[in-house]
Amino acid sequence: MNALLAGALLGAVGVIAGAFGAHGLKSRLDADALQSFETAVRYQLVHALGLLLVGALNRTGLAGLSPATWLFVIGTLLFSGSIYALVLGGPRWLGPVTPLGGALLIAGWIAVAWAARGHGTTGT
Repeated sequence: MNALLAGALLGAVGVIAGAFGAHGLKSRLDADALQSFETAVRYQLVHALGLLLVGALNRTGLAGLSPATWLFVIGTLLFSGSIYALVLGGPRWLGPVTPLGGALLIAGWIAVAWAARGHGTTGT
């Protein structure tokens, strides 16, 4: 999977979701639901940037970043996607999907760290 492409697409959709939440949902959701929606947008945008970072690191020749790409994409879809769905009236069984997505996002950052171990250890 192309991390740069995935990051750019998740970023674009994140901005669209943020605008939708701010303008289309503000009068329809209570404060807690709107805050949850904003959390989903924030995590999506942060991990879109993470994917751009992974893509840039991949171009430097740093090997082993493919797991991070997949973990960030799937984790974002599960984490943010489940929150979006729950806030918009989706089935309650999606609740346990959110922490699973979060665990995958954490694993993605660990995968980046694993790929970077020992890389560039010349004093920085």
